[in-house]
Amino acid sequence: MVDTITRTEATPDAGMEPAASTTPEQIGSATPRVDIEKLGRQLLGTWADARLASRALSSRPEMQKVEGLSLEDHRARTFEQLKLLVANGQVHKAFPKSVGGQEDNGGNIAGFEELVAADPSLQIKSGVQWGLFGSAVMQLGTEYHHKKYLPGIMSLEVPGAFAMTETGHGSDVASVGTTATYDPETQEFVIDTPFRAAWKDYLGNAANDGRAAVVFAQLITKGVTHGVHAFYVPIRDADGEFLPGIGGEDDGLKGGLNGIDNGRLHFTEVRIPRTDLLNKYGDVAEDGTYTSSIDSPGRRFFTMLGTLVQGRVSLDGSAVAASKIGLKIAITYGSERRQFTAGSETDEEVILDYQRHQRRLFPLLATTYAASFAHEVFLQKFDDVFSGRADTDQDRQDLETIAAALKPLSTWHALDTLQECREACGGSGFLVENRLTSLRADLDVYVTFEGDNNVLLQLVAKRLLTDFSRKFAKADAGALARYVVTQAAGRAYHGTGLRSVAQTVKDFGSTARSVNWLQEPNTQRELLTDRVATMISEIAGRLRSADKLSKKAAADLFNSQQNELIEAARAHAELLQWEAFTDALEQAPDSGTRQVLTWLRDLFGFGLIEKHLAWYVIHGRLSPQRAQAVTAYIDRLITRIRPHAVDLVDAFGYGPELVRAKIATGAEAERQAEARAYYADLRASGDAPVEEKSLKTKKR
Repeated sequence: MVDTITRTEATPDAGMEPAASTTPEQIGSATPRVDIEKLGRQLLGTWADARLASRALSSRPEMQKVEGLSLEDHRARTFEQLKLLVANGQVHKAFPKSVGGQEDNGGNIAGFEELVAADPSLQIKSGVQWGLFGSAVMQLGTEYHHKKYLPGIMSLEVPGAFAMTETGHGSDVASVGTTATYDPETQEFVIDTPFRAAWKDYLGNAANDGRAAVVFAQLITKGVTHGVHAFYVPIRDADGEFLPGIGGEDDGLKGGLNGIDNGRLHFTEVRIPRTDLLNKYGDVAEDGTYTSSIDSPGRRFFTMLGTLVQGRVSLDGSAVAASKIGLKIAITYGSERRQFTAGSETDEEVILDYQRHQRRLFPLLATTYAASFAHEVFLQKFDDVFSGRADTDQDRQDLETIAAALKPLSTWHALDTLQECREACGGSGFLVENRLTSLRADLDVYVTFEGDNNVLLQLVAKRLLTDFSRKFAKADAGALARYVVTQAAGRAYHGTGLRSVAQTVKDFGSTARSVNWLQEPNTQRELLTDRVATMISEIAGRLRSADKLSKKAAADLFNSQQNELIEAARAHAELLQWEAFTDALEQAPDSGTRQVLTWLRDLFGFGLIEKHLAWYVIHGRLSPQRAQAVTAYIDRLITRIRPHAVDLVDAFGYGPELVRAKIATGAEAERQAEARAYYADLRASGDAPVEEKSLKTKKR
């Protein structure tokens, strides 16, 4: 390697000193080493072959995004790329074997996620075609629909849209305005969007390419509304013209993902056969009689939506992949870029050696590893459910809760990471050729796809509250009394500062004692778990009277706790990531790699505690001395991780053909080496000009 350590154009303040380098004494008798190849294999997870195959496909120039294309050209290129995916066969993995699929749900998602490295527009458009439109037919339809419609969907003969979201209803799918009214005389459903807000909106494939759509509408028969169901509806003829009763608009240029032809659709008395109701969970007989295997309308609705959870699974993994690419760019560049002669009379410092630069990037690196390991657990759970190995109602509810917890964290994290990486690469990071701005623009809407992140976290919080209430649903008076006493004792112990006093006495005169206690995995687990449990119990206490209030008063009470609910759900999701990271340490390929990953896990855990330090101090969980020790130990961890930072991003396995950023190819290292050699030769020649300030020093 030409220059092993370099930086970013994000220039540190003049006079900022680089962080001290790690010494063997600081980390043990021998400096650990990361086995990049084996760690990379661990990160690939269960479906390593599917990921590697997808990365190989994404490495092909014809699959990759070309920056600067017009809207029309980018859309056309992306549609042609879908044909290459069909030829490759990768996108057919999840479909039934009866129609030529492989029924490999986990492998399908793993491969799909890696397409983000080629072009997020390609990834999402393929997700619309096969992960939403095709999956809806597969999951909500029956064998009749599979045989009739899936072959055309799989071959791209029938490009399709997933018509769920409306202009007036996004997250609240149960309240969509589109109707499907059954006419028993003709045995047809009549599809209508009765007002402007009921138009289907933001639909991929709707503006140009779609020939059919799965339309979600309120099913009405015999004057009764049976809630939202899905219908297969042709929308264009072979020439690309709208069919009678159907119209639409192009959403136009967006903030990103402009290879996708998003658009709007509206329907006026559009008739479809009764058999085009995707009737796995609800059916209408010829005479208009409605039947369902699920009696509860609410449970039926959530069961139908739950079958489409793979969108959230894939967005979680895709966001993690984008974060990895961003960090690969920024940390590689930071290990080569030099700025300021802080510790030398002649040589500039590598910017990744500055503590502030490390503080900017290393916590993001730790969180990305946590999110990556959590996603692997999530993906395994998804595959278990959809393969039928673990497909009880409880399993599906758990999967949906995990999806609603992790997708918000990873998509928010991706935006934060890509923005920080952009800034950490200075002016170079702002150039489109280095991908960071483009990736962030394309990933922006991931926080909205498949449910607004805040709404999803509210679903998680409601599940946590439900589990909390069930804990005491059948408890006798004695059990409840013991719980009240325990809670009261806990409030007395924490609230009066007795715990903090005990910690201060124990740690008196020794920061090391504070650190030793905090770096224990059981301590981190206790602190993270306690925060979730306490927040939920406090919210539950405040909401205890809701069932005795009027609907309006109960809604107002719940609304007053909404922010706390979302924060509790976020804390729960962070705990899931920490647990996954901790479990992954047991799978580390060797002791050296495990040691470095342990530091990285601790950085993630300490980072969560530092982020919520006020809560821990206010609630009496940490003494002021231990609170100070958190930040002090983070600084120590960052110093320890510094020598391994490049190895940790190299283990992600994204080579130059996938990263495609000029500043991450070693070019900066060559430039820096050339400059240093030039000045060294100039000094050696004796012809180097004398600096003015040195002359002034001699005169004095």
